[in-house]
Amino acid sequence: MTETVDHIAGLTYHGRKGDITNAFRYSVDYVLFDAEAELDTPGLFARNRRGVTAVHDRDHGGAPGKGRGAPWVRDVLGQHQITGVTRIELLAQPRVLGHVFNPVSFWLCRNGTGDLIAVISEVSNTFGDRHSYLCYHPDQRRIAPGDTLRARKVFHVSPFQPVEGGYTFRFDITPARIGIWIDYAREGGGLIATLTGKRRPLSNAIILKSALRRPFGARRVLALIHWQAFRLWLRGALYRPRPTPPSEEVSRG
Repeated sequence: MTETVDHIAGLTYHGRKGDITNAFRYSVDYVLFDAEAELDTPGLFARNRRGVTAVHDRDHGGAPGKGRGAPWVRDVLGQHQITGVTRIELLAQPRVLGHVFNPVSFWLCRNGTGDLIAVISEVSNTFGDRHSYLCYHPDQRRIAPGDTLRARKVFHVSPFQPVEGGYTFRFDITPARIGIWIDYAREGGGLIATLTGKRRPLSNAIILKSALRRPFGARRVLALIHWQAFRLWLRGALYRPRPTPPSEEVSRG
């Protein structure tokens, strides 16, 4: 039995806290699908092969370009004694004309009754590094929409934020829409980042419409990231050089 791919016409918000504030909202395209299933996809979307838009396993679940996809997720779950996961979904921005960059993707892990019990937040920076934060309750109960899960920040993302403080994650994933909220707090500042949007089956018409409204996919995302960084630099935000990435690939929330 094949499964479909969902499209999320997402809206991302970033709000910087502290002495130098900054905020912006951008629209962004994500796809969501069962990473272990055979997929029924529109002609302009490809899985592990070339396409106008595509998702490749090598882009996720491990170092950028060397990922293993869902088998990597299974290994991470096993290492942390998380059991009962029967479905692994990937929420990510797709490749567009072969190019990809995901500031953050999410592996959504569900049990046999469909409950979300673990999330791996896969964070990539513009320096080519990646680290993942594993979020789950110690008793492996359902992650409800109002639940918050915490993780210590160990990974360099923005050169205008230090590697200190911690994240608070909240997830509200339904068949109709997605909602993800990440609150980064540190002494004297921090950041709030959100991703929200409605879900609907991916189609060729949606792919073409998205290409016209948000051209160049990940190249557009990278350009917007650098534009915001330039604005912060002009306003006097302290630039921090890239530190050595953490030795561990995954840290527990």
